[in-house]
Amino acid sequence: MNKYPQVAVVILNWNGKTYLEQFLPCLLHSTYPNLRIIVADNASSDDSVSFVTANFPDVEIYRNETNLGFAGGYNAVLKDLISDYFILLNSDVEVTPGWIEPVITLMESDPEIAAAQPKLKDYNNRNYFEYAGAAGGFIDKYGYPFCRGRIFGSVEEDHGQYDSPTEIFWASGAALFIKRLFWKEVAGFDEDFFAHMEEIDLCWRLKNKGHKIMYCPSSVVYHIGGGTLQAENPYKTYLNYRNNLMMLLKNLPAGKAAFTLFIRFWLDFISLIKFLLEGKFRHAGAISKAHRAFFINFRKNRKKAGSDLSAFNPAGFIRKSIIWQFFIKGRKKFSEIVISR
Repeated sequence: MNKYPQVAVVILNWNGKTYLEQFLPCLLHSTYPNLRIIVADNASSDDSVSFVTANFPDVEIYRNETNLGFAGGYNAVLKDLISDYFILLNSDVEVTPGWIEPVITLMESDPEIAAAQPKLKDYNNRNYFEYAGAAGGFIDKYGYPFCRGRIFGSVEEDHGQYDSPTEIFWASGAALFIKRLFWKEVAGFDEDFFAHMEEIDLCWRLKNKGHKIMYCPSSVVYHIGGGTLQAENPYKTYLNYRNNLMMLLKNLPAGKAAFTLFIRFWLDFISLIKFLLEGKFRHAGAISKAHRAFFINFRKNRKKAGSDLSAFNPAGFIRKSIIWQFFIKGRKKFSEIVISR
């Protein structure tokens, strides 16, 4: 085993000069000895690239001719990139000097570990977990993703309650460690997702092959979040609802997918009505548009489903409804839901 396998940190940038100026210096202070740092520009219209070239000569630059989204942008850059490990890092993440070593050590300890994430904390409220990944991603029986430390909009304070390395269901795309071997095995992200939940779909496909996804608490990063699409943006609502349905169709066995999608349609309809009652008409319309897009591309996405799901690794899959646990039973913390399992 190579003590220091090569690691390539890749930041996909789109008009993110402010974040690059703020966070590249701390990334360049990473202590890992066999490291490449790459900014992959997704056809920015600002001066991100010239700024990095002028001020950070040790940072490699890759350019995409058009904005390919999060999924397509990373696929284009990683297609021919040679490194033992990739770290997909959001531009709005502050890292700490020794953030890489513990995750690589954990992943090198088991050949079946395909991907991992560090502890994600809130950059602006540093005692709290951060929404996008917190202490590792899980999923409920109806396909709703949540995290240790964050369920829906309820985010926990970090008291060390999730400080043990744990097998999870999905690793956050804000700071995603993945072995190149496994990235290639599943052909990277599904570009039809464009953005949002593509990392959950990636991890699910890895788990359908029996691989492991891990959370490493001894590595800590601080994430701002919402840097590209704010929660108030109806397009984000559209992507979240459409991509979640696509993910279920692709990754569940046919019979289970049909039942789960039937339940989801009714739950999504309730969400649509809720948006209407709140006067958020554009968000309600986004859900309707997401369902239309899902059905238009139904055959295409079903063809992506694996023929043999017998190797599925269920770690991180919670056989409960997180909506029932959270909204009906009032269980706002991950520990309350797991204890009641």
